[in-house]
Amino acid sequence: MLQTEYHDQVLTAYIDGEIDHDAAAGLRTAIDGAAQSLKPKVLCLDFGGVRFMDSSGVGLVMGRYRQMKLMGGRLRVVNVPEQIYRIFAMSGLESLGVMQ
Repeated sequence: MLQTEYHDQVLTAYIDGEIDHDAAAGLRTAIDGAAQSLKPKVLCLDFGGVRFMDSSGVGLVMGRYRQMKLMGGRLRVVNVPEQIYRIFAMSGLESLGVMQ
């Protein structure tokens, strides 16, 4: 499940539930559509409601990172639960400077 909020050129995507291959495809489509139409300076992915994530979640973040760079914006990832943070750390996402 996904809810978005746009305020002061920041698009926040509140992700809830599980991120697996099927869920990631739907999230990708919804987030990309909102970002393309609103053209935010910052895309904030809020993982506070994510209970499970496989490698598809890493791909979701990497793709949004590339998309925002192409649009001249930046990505932030916030409220990452500890077990999911470990997946991000092992994948090297910390080195992108998007984790907060």
